Amino acid sequence: MSADKYQLTDDQREFQQSVQRFCVERITPRAAEIDATGVFPADLFDEMGALGFMGAPYSEEWGGAGCDAVMVCLLLEEVSRASGAVGSSLNAHISLASSVIANHGSTAQKERYLREMTSGRKIGAFGLTEPSGGSDAAACKTRAVKKGDVWVLNGVKQFITNSPVADIFVVTARTADGAGSAGVSAFILEKGMKGLSVGPQDNKMGVNGSPTAQVFLDDVEIPTENIIGEEGKGFREFAQTLDRGRVNVAALSVGLGQAAVDASILYANEREQFGHKISQFQGIQWPIAEMATEIEAARLLTLNAARMHDAGLPFKKEGAMAKFFAAEASLRACSSAIEIYGGYGYMRDFPVERYYRDAKMYQIGEGTSQIQRLIIARELLGRTRK
Repeated sequence: MSADKYQLTDDQREFQQSVQRFCVERITPRAAEIDATGVFPADLFDEMGALGFMGAPYSEEWGGAGCDAVMVCLLLEEVSRASGAVGSSLNAHISLASSVIANHGSTAQKERYLREMTSGRKIGAFGLTEPSGGSDAAACKTRAVKKGDVWVLNGVKQFITNSPVADIFVVTARTADGAGSAGVSAFILEKGMKGLSVGPQDNKMGVNGSPTAQVFLDDVEIPTENIIGEEGKGFREFAQTLDRGRVNVAALSVGLGQAAVDASILYANEREQFGHKISQFQGIQWPIAEMATEIEAARLLTLNAARMHDAGLPFKKEGAMAKFFAAEASLRACSSAIEIYGGYGYMRDFPVERYYRDAKMYQIGEGTSQIQRLIIARELLGRTRK
């Protein structure tokens, strides 16, 4: 990715280059091993913490690196380009769990929890999805009942990224009955709390090494001060987090798609058939041209949404557009890469099948492509009516 081409500032360009060096030297050589074993690479996250990546979007006051939204997208694109699994866990930590505390938490909560998360000393998990509700995230069945000076939580969370390795959990629970998201609040829980347990690690199609599992809450007692923001406003807080998170997932998708483009070009210039490099055949040239064009368009949509965020402009529609288009374009690019590799593309000796498995996640995570279409349509039609 050429920095000048995207009108990056000097700080953004230097940051991107430092991330690239780390990814090439430390993550890329281990990506296949991480996928094959499914083991969370804790040492890499320690290193990213030391480099400031684990607190990239947050202010230096709370131990963060003070990066803008564009820089965070550059970070996630490069990390995902090296390993979808590492990118997925990094994103869940910085743009989900940490974000709710940073944007809605009290000073005391930031001092106690956010500082530990921005340094990378503690890993965060974000608990919104439940077994009965994926896209219908507002249908929260986990309950929190106030008893004296504690809240008592009961419920189950599903598909929670980082939960097997997390130290800090940010979760939703219903504190009052109400229609839809009304009465849902957000809470901070810590590993080791009585009644908090994590199920077996999910056996997933892709992003192996980014562990997910169910989280069980069985009469978990937490101090009243561990509620985040206003009681009953938790879903709104999470929704704001997801608006920004969609832009970051778009960046993850762009990274995987770019990896597929890079691998396809490399293979096409090496592989010979019928006495010629396959790069000379139109049947190979056209899909490479198409995938490269779509990934470029996805990157521009993503950077545009990030810049709108940095400028303080509304970006809900643009973020959803970026996430929708990037996820779809990435999966198409990864599918084309497998076809270009032919039979080898279906083998785990080559990285393109891993790219495809990892990319599929981003059509689903943080709002499916169908939900993104819905958000975009609502934003467009809502504005039309005004």
